[in-house]
Amino acid sequence: MRTPIYRSRPVDPTPARFGRCERINDFVVMSEGFSNVYLLESGGPSVLVNSGMGIEAPVHHHNLSTHSDAPIGHLVFTQGHVDHVGGTAFFRELYPGLEVIAQGGNPEHQSYDNRLAWFRAQRAGFAFDDEYAVMNRHYRDHGYTHFNPQDAPTPDVLFDDRLELNVGGLDVVLIGCPGAETNDSLIVWLPQNRICLTGNLFGCPFGHFPNLSTIRGDRYRDALVCAQAAQTVLDLAPAMILYGHHAPVVGEDVIEAELTAFRDGTLYVHDETVKGMNEGKDVRTLMREISLPPELELGEGYGKVSWGVRSIWEHYSGWFHAESTTELYDIGPRSVDADLVELAGAERIVDRAGEKLAADNPEEALHLLDIVLGHQPDHAGALELSRQTHQRLLERSENMWLTRWLKHQLKLLDN
Repeated sequence: MRTPIYRSRPVDPTPARFGRCERINDFVVMSEGFSNVYLLESGGPSVLVNSGMGIEAPVHHHNLSTHSDAPIGHLVFTQGHVDHVGGTAFFRELYPGLEVIAQGGNPEHQSYDNRLAWFRAQRAGFAFDDEYAVMNRHYRDHGYTHFNPQDAPTPDVLFDDRLELNVGGLDVVLIGCPGAETNDSLIVWLPQNRICLTGNLFGCPFGHFPNLSTIRGDRYRDALVCAQAAQTVLDLAPAMILYGHHAPVVGEDVIEAELTAFRDGTLYVHDETVKGMNEGKDVRTLMREISLPPELELGEGYGKVSWGVRSIWEHYSGWFHAESTTELYDIGPRSVDADLVELAGAERIVDRAGEKLAADNPEEALHLLDIVLGHQPDHAGALELSRQTHQRLLERSENMWLTRWLKHQLKLLDN
């Protein structure tokens, strides 16, 4: 019986730190960060896989330099997210002639990210503001006071499906493979050593259910594409995966078992959702009913099965759930908060919310409290009960995004 690997691996991504770097083998060095950066040494110029964020790039370079002084001739992006491409200008300045390689969808993805830069920064702040504060203190403590800007680079080489390189005797095969985070993902396959560098192909932490729609705001990811990504790597039969976050995943049997569970678990949730849709079940019923069978257990520390159900539903059917005519108009439920408070009375609604919380139904309690706070945002009783309700939900949360959201809401309520 498989012991799921997620139980023994961390979830939260953390920024690059001075000294947080290790040699994986005689030719691979890893510097951990918001997404890991890898240096592949060869008989010729080295290959850098990902550049980190702009602010992280000098730290990654410092870390890698403690293990290797070889020049870098190629930079490969495993995907177009900002924590993979943002340090490119820094490395280009250090290594004139550096050739930057990406999958063909990279320019479109960077353009998409840039269009939503302000929106996403506001939406994601709750999850990463504390991380940035710790990172800034750490960098200043190490004398790093000029923070390197973020780059939105133009790759020198684009390819669609496959690109083969031989760098100083090291065979490097790049395979285009849309995955759980972007459509421009690629994997770096080292056939001589059976090592696969996947970036965040299966989501941020390895061994977890894919995050098919992020609460920071992003377009939907396709569950079938995620499952196919797992099959692509399974077909290579790697002995080691160098992932986008945290330590390598080692052992052909472990990798096969985990990717099979990821593939089959993702397909199971997809198929059960589609089945429920065709049976006429509403999305929230399916969110409650669908869970992974024990043999397909995956972590839910980053993506959640219930969120995946809703993502699959809306990926297929869009935002109209056909539950109410009000969905079709621009007047939302918050518009009648004042009427409900006037009719029922704020104190009666808060009391009922308290009864819901006492009955261990914090979700319904929040619905009631939102009605009161939507009309009377300074209502002391509603604020205090909302704080207690968020605390109850926090005690149950094992998901990074949900935990950080609830902690952020508690800070606002405490203030």
